[in-house]
Amino acid sequence: MSKKAIKKYLILIILFFLPVVFLLMLYPATNNYNILDVVKEEVLDISNLSSITNSEVLLKDHITVLGFLGSDPESRIVEASNLKELVYNKFKGFKKFQIVMMVTKESQDRTTRLTQELTKYSVHKYWHFVYASDSDINKLFNSLRTSLQLDANLGTNGVFVIDKELSQRGRLDDRTKKEIEKETQIYPLTAYDCSKVSIIKNKLAAEDMRVLLEEYRKSGRNKIDSSNRRAKDLNPDKETDEKE
Repeated sequence: MSKKAIKKYLILIILFFLPVVFLLMLYPATNNYNILDVVKEEVLDISNLSSITNSEVLLKDHITVLGFLGSDPESRIVEASNLKELVYNKFKGFKKFQIVMMVTKESQDRTTRLTQELTKYSVHKYWHFVYASDSDINKLFNSLRTSLQLDANLGTNGVFVIDKELSQRGRLDDRTKKEIEKETQIYPLTAYDCSKVSIIKNKLAAEDMRVLLEEYRKSGRNKIDSSNRRAKDLNPDKETDEKE
């Protein structure tokens, strides 16, 4: 066989196998994706709290950012505003996404004033304040994995991510690259401090919520409400809307 013929066959073989190799390399990247760690299973649902009167709000079958404002919700207006601007406004169009804030039954007036401040320019359809007794608030909080404690007003700056199966999500290893290189002891991230913009913006909104919603989207268990949410908010390079 002449060199010219050999060269011709080599080119044909390369042209045939190169796309195959490319697809094989691309397959793991498109089908294997990171998921947000489960840090605690079987979180107590609101429906299991005897003092709850608003049965329409549930954690089950929702993607929830859960917070505790206790008896003095107005004192955490800054933290609530951070959550509204950086998380709620970004993800409010995702089907089954919600923010739930636990408050005491005695805080109704203070909660109303906080609600008026947060909804000054728009109605927050997927932001719920849930009234409960002190004991039930403690019961729900104790079903979570966290090193935090509720203060004397039954409030905390930390919020928690709960998935549709009532599992608490977060990071089992929250070390930075430098800490990993230095072999720093592993520590988790189970709650997100709303008083720290960098944590809410860079960890909760920019990374963890995106990863969780992408997990549900790719598994077919979550859809985007195209009426008020553009898919490019999740993927800046994607311009087209995803419809239900």
